[in-house]
Amino acid sequence: MARPKTKRHKPPKRPSVQHPKGRPTAPAPWRRYAIGAAVLALVAGVAIGLAVSRSGGSSSSTGLPNTPDYHSLLVNPSNPWSLILGTHQGLYVSGDGGRHWRFDSLSGSDAMNLARPAGRTIWLAGHGVFKKSADAGASWVDVRPNGLPGLDIHGFAVDPRRPATLYAALAGQGLYRSADGGRSFALASRDVGGAVMALAVLPDGRILAADMQQGLLVSRDGGRSWQRLLAGQVIGLAVNPADPSRLLATGSGIALSTDGGRTWRSVLDLPQGAGPVAWSKSNPKVAYVVGFDRKLYRSADSGRSWQAVGEQQ
Repeated sequence: MARPKTKRHKPPKRPSVQHPKGRPTAPAPWRRYAIGAAVLALVAGVAIGLAVSRSGGSSSSTGLPNTPDYHSLLVNPSNPWSLILGTHQGLYVSGDGGRHWRFDSLSGSDAMNLARPAGRTIWLAGHGVFKKSADAGASWVDVRPNGLPGLDIHGFAVDPRRPATLYAALAGQGLYRSADGGRSFALASRDVGGAVMALAVLPDGRILAADMQQGLLVSRDGGRSWQRLLAGQVIGLAVNPADPSRLLATGSGIALSTDGGRTWRSVLDLPQGAGPVAWSKSNPKVAYVVGFDRKLYRSADSGRSWQAVGEQQ
């Protein structure tokens, strides 16, 4: 059920310097992995993300915004340079591929997940927040569905074949599924979902779940049963819009699969780890990843090589 539109707020006041919370020791580099191999030693206690460019908001600043925790990332489907960053304190946007950012809207909303399945619809879900925009983020309405036992949504995904089919992973609860565009949800799995940090649905209907306790899991029957692809911890997942067999996963760096998740190889080791990841729909060779070193990384060759934004030629 939708509620009245959310008004925009001024960006929250933050201290001049941000220090990532709970910075752990550096995880070990990845190696080439097969099904069931160990991978992705995760940076614990930190979450990161990104944002899509529109008019309005506050003045821009160079580099990632000074705000606690980056949680989620979107690339505008028609512009690979236009990004949306979901943070602990709302949404920031960039129109130049992440070189500059400005606060946009939803002050105080913990945007752990951003999803844009088709057209101008964007979903936002996180800690105590579940919203939908029908106008590419210009305005938002609260979503309060039946059947969802809470709104601490750590993982969220939309079925690309059926945009009315949604999946929400609730912290400590399980995985829930909606078949009516978010008006109601029903339990899909009690075994998977409670510790999930990222979800993705492939065009063939398979569900990928990055479970902090069980590793990277796959379901081929709508969440009723699961198999493990990787015995490790994964923070972010992204499916290439032109080639669904090409997947990116983040944790102790960036890993790439070109066979639908059966095997993986490390393409960038990051000592402090990595979080949110997103592909560009208009240019599927382009992808972005947020590192826990407070750098945004960009690939222009389908995920094979990466450079920090601002350090590219």
